[in-house]
Amino acid sequence: MRVLGINLPYADEAVRNDLTAMAEKAGFEARFYDDATLKTEGAADCEVFFGKMPSSQLKSCAALKWFQCSFAGVDDYCDEALYPSPEVMLTNSAGAYGITISEHMVCSLLMMMRNMPKYGDMQKVRGWNRAGEMRSIYGSTIAVLGMGDIGSNFARRVKALGAYEVRGIRRVAHKGMPEGFDKVFATEDLDEALKGADVLGICLPATSETQHILDERRMALLNAGAYVLNVGRGSAIDQVALKKMLDCGHLAGAGIDVTVPEPLPQDDPLWEAQNLLLTPHVSGNMSLSHTRRFITDMFKENFALYLKGEPLKYLVDRKAGY
Repeated sequence: MRVLGINLPYADEAVRNDLTAMAEKAGFEARFYDDATLKTEGAADCEVFFGKMPSSQLKSCAALKWFQCSFAGVDDYCDEALYPSPEVMLTNSAGAYGITISEHMVCSLLMMMRNMPKYGDMQKVRGWNRAGEMRSIYGSTIAVLGMGDIGSNFARRVKALGAYEVRGIRRVAHKGMPEGFDKVFATEDLDEALKGADVLGICLPATSETQHILDERRMALLNAGAYVLNVGRGSAIDQVALKKMLDCGHLAGAGIDVTVPEPLPQDDPLWEAQNLLLTPHVSGNMSLSHTRRFITDMFKENFALYLKGEPLKYLVDRKAGY
């Protein structure tokens, strides 16, 4: 019997029944795991695995031919030595998180622009004062570093809220003008794209090319009083430089959902940065029912292709890192 292994924290009875019926129709046994049973029992018999699996356990999955993870970032899964065979295919769930993460970005940006953290602090002491001038997405110039599903969703939302100009930055600039963007820059022209920007949203995977792509020199290219958002990987930002540019006031605020390391140690200086809105990598995850449905539907679509022997969607290039 061919085995489909599944580890999905959100798998309620309806999801389990749906995936079980799909597997049985294809001649597979659907075998459900949680983190504990996966660690104790292993998944050596699984030909296909869907959901969460620690990268350290992949090597023991002797029968594995395809792993579709339930998350988008795969930087911990790209080392070929992790796999029982170089033929094992890795697909991710990039495309499922655009709605939830872009809404988190808009929420964080508006909270900072409208001084909501300060008013929250004021409420705790029953204060009734003005926290200063407010800002608006309307009329702002916004740069989006990374034009995948998340970056594109963010661009459409800020454009709908009246952003004056939305600049997209990606590896190659000549792929057309996606909805929500006014200009597209190649990564090699990043400096030019940052000049005069009021907001920078970073939606990048962790690769050698994206390590500290936003350093102190590039932060200085943004308009004085600019905001920075990061929802990709913490490694994209030089955190020492970020604290410096927040504390000196060049940056009016930063909404950071990802750090290096995670969790951020309690004695890390970044906690003390001025005007920092820090969240513990929660912009994505499984908090939205839309996200959960998208992840499951993406796997079902790919499973049908797998059975036909056709190329899979969302295939990760482990050498490139995404």
